[in-house]
Amino acid sequence: MKNRNIKAFIAGGLAVLLTMGVLNTSSAQPGGPIMGAPNTSSVQTGGPLEGTWNVQVSIIDCPTGNVIATFPSLVMFIAGGTMIEATSGIPPALKTPGEGIWRHTTGNSYVYRFKFFSFNTSNVFTGWTIAQAQISLNATGDSYTASGTTAFYDTSGNLIGTGCVTTVGTRFDF
Repeated sequence: MKNRNIKAFIAGGLAVLLTMGVLNTSSAQPGGPIMGAPNTSSVQTGGPLEGTWNVQVSIIDCPTGNVIATFPSLVMFIAGGTMIEATSGIPPALKTPGEGIWRHTTGNSYVYRFKFFSFNTSNVFTGWTIAQAQISLNATGDSYTASGTTAFYDTSGNLIGTGCVTTVGTRFDF
């Protein structure tokens, strides 16, 4: 039963993104810093990242670098440093929209971090996921690449696994 709940939780992770083979629990450390976490004490907002982006997400097996799954998502970077994420990777009934923060770091580089809650097919809360990444925006401001990590938590806040992700974004425009 417990194994089934963990599998349901992971399936509700950052879209069907991680199978048990992708989880890297040996490096999971509760409460530890996660790559790219925004420093909210010096948030800078504005700039060319603001707007809505079509994003192709690739779930990566961290140790091998092999792509496990890809799917489209939609991400909105809002003035003031907040963001909203929606994905086609899993049915909306199994996760909430991702809500988070972003900031400019230097030049064409940004970081973001968002969180969403996961549910199983019986509508039972199974935990949450925190995804974060570093973005490199191209010179014209119409596309970006990013790489980052995901951390999976159970309903008690225990870190149960981590994963890797890369994304390619193109501005949603007229």
